[in-house]
Amino acid sequence: MIHPERISLLLDKYALGVTTPAEEEELASLLEQPSGDEAARDYLTKMLQQMPSLPEHSEARWQAVREAIHRMGTQEAPPVRKGWQRSLIRWAAAAVLLGGIVTWYLLMPKKKVEQTLAVQHDRPPGSNVALLTLADGSTIALDSLHDGLVAQQGNTKIDKLGNGQLAYKDADGHKPSVPGAPAHNTLTTPRGGQYRLILPDGTAVWLNAASSITYPTAFTGNERTVQITGEAYFEVQKDMDRPFKVKFITGADSGVVEVLGTGFNINAYTDEDAVRTTLLEGSVRVVGSQTTLLKPGQQVQLDKSGHSRMIPDADVEDVIAWKNGRFHFENADIQTVMRQIARWYNVEVVFEGKITTESFEGDIPRSSQLTEVFKILELSKVHFKIDDKKVTVMP
Repeated sequence: MIHPERISLLLDKYALGVTTPAEEEELASLLEQPSGDEAARDYLTKMLQQMPSLPEHSEARWQAVREAIHRMGTQEAPPVRKGWQRSLIRWAAAAVLLGGIVTWYLLMPKKKVEQTLAVQHDRPPGSNVALLTLADGSTIALDSLHDGLVAQQGNTKIDKLGNGQLAYKDADGHKPSVPGAPAHNTLTTPRGGQYRLILPDGTAVWLNAASSITYPTAFTGNERTVQITGEAYFEVQKDMDRPFKVKFITGADSGVVEVLGTGFNINAYTDEDAVRTTLLEGSVRVVGSQTTLLKPGQQVQLDKSGHSRMIPDADVEDVIAWKNGRFHFENADIQTVMRQIARWYNVEVVFEGKITTESFEGDIPRSSQLTEVFKILELSKVHFKIDDKKVTVMP
């Protein structure tokens, strides 16, 4: 299945000269598919619509360009794997001949644009980095360890499985269970870090940057309770006899998400305007100043004054994009965009001059270098200056 937004992103990066060889291979593969030609035409059409009017502009000429681009879908496409760059030139050249208005943007693939991005030191993306705090207060930096046994607490073994994942099990390889009150551990990710955790009951947790989760080394009693800060995605192991509960505290805000068996995301960063709980599968009950029952696709927002708001058709793709290794912006303002970037690239963000009211839409891999992200965002007339850990946003 073709994702037009992915083709648009790759074409943007290709025109700016920042695609990797793997991304160019991916773009070629996408353009080979039957609907790839249509996606590329749509991209060029959108680009033309956003072009500033030139003195010789006339609506008739613009219309001729649009119609020519759409007619290309009926033409036989040339081989793409070796000639997809020529295909881009063909699409853009037709527009130039008819309208005289498309300049270097696609006619000169791989040509570097004049950059307004000022860079002192580029910033790499975040990675699988986390700190494990054991019950006795000792800490273990997980990114510096080899895969295998991390620690053992009583009858509970903690293993690092690789690819940023930690798992709890008993000495026999089963889910741990101990009498009495179990010890608690805390997994913390810094800014620029993420990690995945398999809890003692088999529940999977994805922890975003600048987040933490505190949990028992074995679940006992008639419920399973953990506490988080920041953002986490859960796939809860079903256990009808022991409901799963997630507590969150963000300043004056606090609440509990009660679960039976489900997939859901909680965004409880203190610098966001609300705590957002989004349900993907199953059912959850969010208990704050009032109780809200969620169905799949719904989101409840608990603001700092304690009021809750139901979003019946939440953008689930946007909510869990971070878990899937992407930034996904859908009608997002610059402050929202920069908060996510600040956490993932571990930078301080300051705004210089008037803050833009531009809305941002797009899909960017979280594996990108910071300059690559900004080159794409600068297409929306916002400019950036990077100086080590400080990013200045300029109009």
